[in-house]
Amino acid sequence: MSTSTRAPSGSALDRVTAWRPPRWARPILLAVLMVLVLAVTVTLTGQTQLTSSGTAEAAVRLALPILFAALGGLWAERVGIINIGLEGMMVLGTWGAAWAGYQWGPWAALAGGLAFGALGGLLHAVATVTFNVNHIVSGVAITLLGTGLTKYLSTLVFQPVSQNPRESPRVPGFTEFSVPGVSEGLASLEQQQRVFVSDAAGLLGGLVTGLTPLVLIALALVPLSYLVLWRTPFGLRLRSAGESPVAAESLGVNVVAHKYAGVVISGALAGLGGAALVLNPGQLGYLENQVGGRGYIGLAAMIFGNWRPAGLLAGSALFGYVDGLQLRAGGEAVHALLYGATLLAVVVAVLWVARRRWVPAAVALVAGLAVYALYWTIDTIPTEFATYAPQLVTLVVLAAASQRLRPPAALGAEYRRGEDT
Repeated sequence: MSTSTRAPSGSALDRVTAWRPPRWARPILLAVLMVLVLAVTVTLTGQTQLTSSGTAEAAVRLALPILFAALGGLWAERVGIINIGLEGMMVLGTWGAAWAGYQWGPWAALAGGLAFGALGGLLHAVATVTFNVNHIVSGVAITLLGTGLTKYLSTLVFQPVSQNPRESPRVPGFTEFSVPGVSEGLASLEQQQRVFVSDAAGLLGGLVTGLTPLVLIALALVPLSYLVLWRTPFGLRLRSAGESPVAAESLGVNVVAHKYAGVVISGALAGLGGAALVLNPGQLGYLENQVGGRGYIGLAAMIFGNWRPAGLLAGSALFGYVDGLQLRAGGEAVHALLYGATLLAVVVAVLWVARRRWVPAAVALVAGLAVYALYWTIDTIPTEFATYAPQLVTLVVLAAASQRLRPPAALGAEYRRGEDT
């Protein structure tokens, strides 16, 4: 007598739907999916700017300040300090970078932006850690202080030189370079206009063309932040201050010192974001109000990335891409992007159906139909709306990601040394 070894009905399907790709493969699969969606969109709408190397190159430059701000938010919030003052620290960084840069060159601009941003971070740490000021109130105050202080300093220092209190003299920039051999080959593939291949070549070509040392520094800081925060004793102690400061203190961790370190590093990184704006090849100088809300977008990118370096890199790239697209191609390209969003919503709905998650699938499908209805009823996006496309994308992605977020447990909580609760 033999016994059946056949699996119960549905178990094979369960194994398929429950399968998850390895963590290291997920970013690659996501990137391939996004390129595929954009390639189909380009083919059906004719908007080649969606995947052009020029758009990708602009996206890199525009994503840099957002990436630095997002990294700054990561370091502060991992120690439990909400840093809504990233905007003000970036403003301080723009002035410091311009002041040092026009006198001593681009590397001095980086040092000046870092130093002025760190001063903003130190002020935020004193207010929130030492005096237990509400984190939001302190952040707003630093933003107002940074805006007013830089206006005063610009009138005092820049006006005699530039004859304009709202801008600095021209700042020397970094020499741009491209990856030899690679950029030329990708440019050749892009010109062949082959579906997916040329689209991928255009996007990759923009990532290896017109580079500066600042781009390499920003990209290096992403894995470096991960290694320090997740793979070193210092990082473990720092994150424990944001998860359970009382427990960390009981184990001998100097919670106050680690909170100060995290917030000062946060300000320094935000200051580098300000320096990235000053050293942008299209700007090369300080200009009043040039930050333009990028500190808040960086904070949104960090939240979208679930307080993880890789995730905030993806969020920064998304916002930079949309900003670069609307600057290069205007409302028509943003209008075509609605079609791509519709395709992506359908893909997401299919994936949810495969997992038998009917409610999320229905929500994704309805959202896709709504976006397609908007695409169908209008011919282009008005310039006024296209200009604010990055901010609108910020709201959409935060709404979509809100269900899976896991902030540090003690984020925003007051802490006094020696207290049990």
